Order: sequence, then structure tokens, then C-alpha cells
Amino acid sequence: MGKYTLRCAGCGNVLSDTITSCPMDGGLPRADYLKRRFNPRELPGIWSFIDWLPVDGWNPGTGASSVTYKSSGLADELGLNNLYISFSGYWPERGAQMRTCSFKELEAAPTMQMLLESGVKEILVVASAGNTARAFAEVCSITGQPVILFVPTQSLDRLWTTIEPGRVLVVGVDGDYADAIKLAGVLSSRTGFRPEGGARNIARRDGMGTVLLDHVRRFGSLPDHYFQAIGSGTGGIAVWEASMRLIGDGRFGCTPTRLHLAQNIPCAPVHAMWIGLSPEEMNFDAHGCPEGMHDDVLFNRNPPYAVPGGVRDAVISSSGRIYGIDNARAASAQKLFEGREGIDILPAAAVAVAALIEAVGSGAVGRDDEILLNITGGGVKRLAEDHSRIRLECDIRVDVEDSANVLSSIEEMIYA
Repeated sequence: MGKYTLRCAGCGNVLSDTITSCPMDGGLPRADYLKRRFNPRELPGIWSFIDWLPVDGWNPGTGASSVTYKSSGLADELGLNNLYISFSGYWPERGAQMRTCSFKELEAAPTMQMLLESGVKEILVVASAGNTARAFAEVCSITGQPVILFVPTQSLDRLWTTIEPGRVLVVGVDGDYADAIKLAGVLSSRTGFRPEGGARNIARRDGMGTVLLDHVRRFGSLPDHYFQAIGSGTGGIAVWEASMRLIGDGRFGCTPTRLHLAQNIPCAPVHAMWIGLSPEEMNFDAHGCPEGMHDDVLFNRNPPYAVPGGVRDAVISSSGRIYGIDNARAASAQKLFEGREGIDILPAAAVAVAALIEAVGSGAVGRDDEILLNITGGGVKRLAEDHSRIRLECDIRVDVEDSANVLSSIEEMIYA
């Protein structure tokens, strides 16, 4: 028997490891781990949580983890006695060593390890608004595995590695993130290529869930509240699932951590669906989001919202909430956090900080509540002091309507 059983998050049916969607209700696959007790190992980074990751081995060159610490500066500013910060990025003074400066590294490392152990020979295909692509480029350059990245051309400046790039092919898409997903899907349906899986990738979700596991390992309890900025909402699902596993352990109470997820309005599909807006009322269309978002990595036109085990289930089950944060509040929150905590953060993380400020002001969180704030990326300026960055150049530029030429161009480059 393996270390986990794959089950549908909706109906509970046992699924094959090759299934990414339940044939009964379309629910997300979820790993039901044999080991129920939370027992971190003496291994580096996220590999210390290997019992609750869908892998058997680990790569010592990958798997940097988030670092959780108790806030003093921001906590004092907001009048909170138990504010904890999960920092995913580069901040060696705190022990944070993610050189891509994004919590997407938590997804990339276990995904590539799972594929390696599965004996997968196909080339991995990843669609990204920038941060995920950067994480997979860095990890794949370490492991030597090939990857093809589909990224909107407006986000290409987010692509870099801190080591010599490996077998990484960058496809620039004239469109938004959803367009990149569409073209990546066209290629990954062909023989010899494999889709990364997005929200349906259990390695990706369980890697992100280690944010909560690190907090519990360090401080011994499930937080009352969890704040995170989201694009698709996969990170929120991941933390909800990790919360339920910890409850199943029996030592951490029976109340799941309440999710507080935030998006950058006006281009906030998850928030729009949460408050009941129709597609016609949402302030974006098939051509993407209007310019001017505080961080466009938070925009995904097709999030896993209503699927069984998706964002809606996670938020409702945890008695949580989804916030809409405008640019002005996000910018103010970013300035406040950087000033009080002493480290630069990515714009997306500031949206989560703004949501926390709103929750404090409304009384949704109490002064003595235990709160975990996920700073999903930061330390880019700090990284520049210690490491050089190698920019990844665009190998092919394509239009979303040009899928036939995309296939032929990529296959010519790969098989030349």
C-alpha cells in the first residue's frame, strides 16, 4: 500500500493517481495520507513534512520552506497580541532562503519530485502569470528536468533564475493568464507533453499547505485566522486541507482555521462570485483585466471556485470570508508592512496585509486571536544584495489564436 489514497474532495470516491478530476462530480483530487499524526522529520525545508507530501524522496537542492515568526512591529501598529507572519521569500536574517522570492517554490519542488518518482518522461508544461514560472524555472534548473513555460508577455520581466538556467523554454503569450492557460492546454494535450495540473495538482496544494504546518510545528497550535491574497485560490484550499489533517491528528482541537482570502478589485473573479455578482457585472471581459492592478498575478478568469473541494467549499467550511482590496489600500498596506517589519514584499502580499487591516477595523478578528498572515513573496531587494539574477529570455512569442503555429514552432525547437 502507498503512503496515501487519492480521493475525490466531493464524493469521497477513490481515484487513480492519473486522474485529475472526479468522473462522478468533477471534484478536486485529494491525498488521504496513511499517517494521521503530525510528525515533522529531521529533514531540510518543506521535506520535513514529507509524511504529508505525495513523494517518497527529496532533493537536497530544492524545497526551501516558508519561515514563521511572531510579529512585533505590525502587531503593535494594529494592536494585536498574537500576530504571526509566514514569510515566503529571501530574508536570511530570518532564515528565509527562497531565492525566487515567492511561495510558488512550495509548489514547484514537490511537483518535480513527484514527477521524477513517477518515472514521467513527458515534458512538463506550466502556465503562469509570472511567479509560478519563476519558481519552476529555478527548481527545474536545479533538478535538470525540462519545462515549457507559457507566460503573458506583459509578465516576462518576472522571469529569472539565480543559477544558470537549465532546460527551460519560455513561450510569451499575447494575452492574459487565462490565455496562457489555454495555449498551455493545447500543447499539453499532445503526446510527449504533460500539464502541470494547477489546482488539481495535489503536490502543488500540499506543498503550499506546509505554510500552516510550519506555524503549528513552531508554535504548537492551529491559528484562529489565516490571511492570504489569492489569484485562483489554490493556496487557500491548501491551507484548509492542511487544517483538516491537523484536526484529524486529534491534538489541535476540532475547529478549522478561518480563511480570510483577498483579491485586488476591480479584477477579482473569486471575490465577485463570493458576493454574488453575475459574469455581466464583473469588471473584466474575455480580453482580460483593465490595466492598473496593484498586482495582476492575482487575476485568474477561471478559478476553481464552485468545484467540489474548491474555494467556495473551503471558505464556507471554515466560516471564512473573501475580501476585495483596491489599489490605494494595497499600496498603503505595503508601505506600512515594509516600514514596521523591515523587509520588502511583493505587491500581491500587500493585498493580504490590507485585508488584515480591514478585519481588525471591522472587529472580524480580536485583539488576542491567533492570526497567521501569509506574506506570499518578498525580499527581492534583499536578494539583490547577495545574489545575481539571470533574466530568462522569451524563446517564442505567440498569439492566443495561433495555436497551430505554437505547436509546430515548439516541436521544431524541441526536436531540432
